[in-house]
Amino acid sequence: MTPRAKNIALALLAMTQFVVVIDASIVNIALPSIGKALKFSQADLSWVVNAYTLTFGGFLLLGGRLADLMGRRRMFMVGLVLFSFASLAGGLAQSEAWLIAARALQGMGAAIVSPAALSIITTTFADGEERNRALGVWGAVAGAGGAAGVLLGGVLTSGLSWRWVLFVNVPIGVLCAGLAPRLLLESHAEVESRSFDVPGAVTVTAGLALLVYALVDAVNVGWGSTATIAKIAGALVLLGIFLAIEKRQRAPLMPLSIFRLRTLRGADTVALLIGMSLFSMFFFVSLYMQQVLHFSALRAGLSYLPLAIAIILSAGAASFGVTRFGFKPVLVAGLLFVAAGLFWFSKVPPHGGTFAADVLGPSILAAIGLGLSFVPVTIAAVTGTRPHEAGLASGLVNTAQQVGGALGLAILATVANSRTKSIFHGGSHDTALALTKGFERAFLVGSGFALIGALLTVVLISSRDSRAHSQVAREGTSAPAAAL
Repeated sequence: MTPRAKNIALALLAMTQFVVVIDASIVNIALPSIGKALKFSQADLSWVVNAYTLTFGGFLLLGGRLADLMGRRRMFMVGLVLFSFASLAGGLAQSEAWLIAARALQGMGAAIVSPAALSIITTTFADGEERNRALGVWGAVAGAGGAAGVLLGGVLTSGLSWRWVLFVNVPIGVLCAGLAPRLLLESHAEVESRSFDVPGAVTVTAGLALLVYALVDAVNVGWGSTATIAKIAGALVLLGIFLAIEKRQRAPLMPLSIFRLRTLRGADTVALLIGMSLFSMFFFVSLYMQQVLHFSALRAGLSYLPLAIAIILSAGAASFGVTRFGFKPVLVAGLLFVAAGLFWFSKVPPHGGTFAADVLGPSILAAIGLGLSFVPVTIAAVTGTRPHEAGLASGLVNTAQQVGGALGLAILATVANSRTKSIFHGGSHDTALALTKGFERAFLVGSGFALIGALLTVVLISSRDSRAHSQVAREGTSAPAAAL
């Protein structure tokens, strides 16, 4: 492909990833309107978000491997069609069950699109500076998507209707699916057998979906409840069976040999902690602005614009930094920025707070960290992988982030709720104070997750791989083998 053709292909892939990412957060601000329109109970309303998270996290690994085996462009298009159809169905929903089913189907489509798109990038762009720049764009749209989702959700809900937070995906998805055959090259793994590992696919998808379900539902039923313990135990049993199957399969869904790479193992672990620390930031910041500062949905959404801009700029800087210094130091710096931003958020006041004085500064600091983290962790996660492992590696890092996001939100929501209840039980009737103290505690724990991520980056990710990648990017030579 010519450089111009590659850039056009990258724009198409980035656009689809942007749509996939914003759908994890775009409905948050629309939830009150959805609840009134479809007569959701308060307990069931969270499943508008959870249904998407559940199937997205559960099917990512399967989606990535299908892209390798069945064709990356083909599965990219299949995922887009499924995602667009589900978005249309969700926008037309007339009942709770209808909307939740559509959101679950959206998550399945997203789980096919996202790893397929990332693996197309890693197989289209040469290792080194070219791939760093492409992944810089990818990281910018992936990171900004969470913030932009809240912004767009506020604008569309206030200006049109909650249904448009779903309808907006349809023309974009159809357009991208139609352009894909013209703009993207087909590729797939060169493997001896294309037989499909059905037992592996069933057990890993069921295990991951059950694990995510256990995590998102733990806030409602309690971490120590029989239901939560049973679901987590069931998920671990299924994942254990999956590993046993993969060891015996001649053509496994997930060849365990991919974990030979030290940097991949470390990057996936750190991606889990990035999800735990960052994904919940949007949730708690939105609640603080609406419940404590009393922002409207539109104003809260527009408040994310500086954050989105900071993510885009810092992701661009990250791609340059990875080329110049390697992915390891950039990732450490990003996680330290995240930790500092979340720690600053833990000081927000319950009364007299303003966006400019109390939200803008820490949100920009955390956003810079997010942009600096997404790019290097993605590069590290695919470093040293063979071409036929591109989809699998992409699915693994995406799965780690999604499971981390579900786990982090479950833990931090529990921490926040516990702190808020303790304030009320202490005799206080100040709702703003109780809520803010809960948010502060959640931000503090999230900051701790980011610090642990920075420490594990130093310990688990190979400095040799990081330096070698930087050298390849600067000199344009072939990459040395990744550290085992």
